Amino acid sequence: MGPSAAEIERLIRERMPDADVTASDLRGDGNHFAAHVVSPSFKGLNRVDQHRMVFEALKDVMGKGMPALALQTSVPE
Repeated sequence: MGPSAAEIERLIRERMPDADVTASDLRGDGNHFAAHVVSPSFKGLNRVDQHRMVFEALKDVMGKGMPALALQTSVPE
């Protein structure tokens, strides 16, 4: 079984403590998640590099029960 939305949030915050993270299970099936991550660490990075940072935080669970993640990233305004 894959991670919960709370576990996804925790994993991202562990690697990116300055981030504001919101994750949700889109279908309630534990297989389709969405996450919105806002972090000052993203400043100056393109969207691909921002997503790489988040996926690096989730590397231990990606592909191991979490097949889909819709990801939005941004820098705080």
